[in-house]
Amino acid sequence: MTTARPDTNVALRPTPTAVRPAAHFTAAESWLNDPNGLLYHDGVYHLFFQTNPHGDTWGNISWGHAVSTDLVTWDEKAIAIPCTPEEMAFSGSAVADVRNTAGFAGPGQTALVAIYTSARTGEGSRPPSQSQSLAFSLDGGSTWTRYAGNPVLDIGSSEFRDPKVFWYGGDDGYWVMVVVEAVERRVAIYTSPDLMAWTRRSSFGPAHAVGGVWECPDLFPLRIRGTDETRWVLIVSLNPGAIAGGSGTQYFVGDFDGNTFTAESIVASDRLEDFDWLDYGRDYYAAVSFNDAPDGRRLMIGWASNWQYADLTPTSPWRSAMSLVREVELDRCADGRLRLTQRPVLPGETAGIEVFEVTVPCTDGERTSLILSSGTGNDEELVINVDGSARSITCDRTRSGEVSFSADFPSVDWAPLPAGTGDEVDLLIVADSTIVEIYAAGGLVTFTEQVFPSEPLIDLRIERGIGDR
Repeated sequence: MTTARPDTNVALRPTPTAVRPAAHFTAAESWLNDPNGLLYHDGVYHLFFQTNPHGDTWGNISWGHAVSTDLVTWDEKAIAIPCTPEEMAFSGSAVADVRNTAGFAGPGQTALVAIYTSARTGEGSRPPSQSQSLAFSLDGGSTWTRYAGNPVLDIGSSEFRDPKVFWYGGDDGYWVMVVVEAVERRVAIYTSPDLMAWTRRSSFGPAHAVGGVWECPDLFPLRIRGTDETRWVLIVSLNPGAIAGGSGTQYFVGDFDGNTFTAESIVASDRLEDFDWLDYGRDYYAAVSFNDAPDGRRLMIGWASNWQYADLTPTSPWRSAMSLVREVELDRCADGRLRLTQRPVLPGETAGIEVFEVTVPCTDGERTSLILSSGTGNDEELVINVDGSARSITCDRTRSGEVSFSADFPSVDWAPLPAGTGDEVDLLIVADSTIVEIYAAGGLVTFTEQVFPSEPLIDLRIERGIGDR
């Protein structure tokens, strides 16, 4: 870990690495998008993900699979749920059916069950559609079998996808599914005793950002830090129409009674900055949490890209990466507003990764620039500006290296500082080859940004009292 101080150059020269990130998961030789089926079971974290086994752009969508014991080092496995001529396997979730409610397990077995969206291609006897289906594994996730009775939930829609399923209640509980009716900007809530028969209970939305379709919902409880109170958090991804442009992920805080989610407040505004965003950068989408994480932790991971240019990013033979895993908590800010805080699960000493922890002033009239560069004198840099007068942070990657592959890629992204930030702002910056993650104000504000420099951005310089860079 590297600590930088205001007005101090930090000159670090680790051995340059390949373009591929060291700590952000990438598929070995293929396309990757949304995380799926996040599950902890028998000491192993499972990360499933959307992938094209046959290329480095979107298509032939199947479920890839990787496992980890530390949330940092991932071992890629064989394709879990491959596409077929009739069906692509879109996003979804996975559960450990420890009560054998679906009946897939034999004596002494526990079935892992994936609940995924069957995206019918129009080949065969069924027209194009999206419905929810099951696959199961009886060997800890190594091999998977599609359920013969698929689909288990079909409303006759072509825009009905991304089920997140979890167990609600104790031994007398039931399964809950949150799933989106995408073009209606609506999250539907279903319940089931057995993962097969689903009953619609309620819906939520449209609300807040609705400039694009809604995707990849999640719903989970969190205790308010420092109290015995619990609230529920509903995650909804949006594409396009996010605060930084293109794809992004918003959230709502409220209550859930097992059937209905009720937001604590709905803001009547057309300003995107009035809503709650998981990330203010360009490259954090489809974030969902792990089921059954130990010690009550709520751990999330997102796709570190943006649909505006995801097919065009200059990498090969892989394309796209996951974010670092983040632990999220719920905090009450000085204005009484409940907001998520995020902190990454960091790697240890890993070649090619730089971690900077910095505290900078944030008073009226004070402006601090943090310049991340290679330190070799070239003009490639990512610039973070903390503006005390405007009470804001910006992240400028317009000169961060290769940016010409898409007109949508060069960006200056902005976030308001939350109430009660005070006269100083702490920042945690993680630079890992093609991805930079920034956590500010105790993780209340985050940016995830792809960069494609000619040399790794490993040097942090801090300047105070300057104008726009």
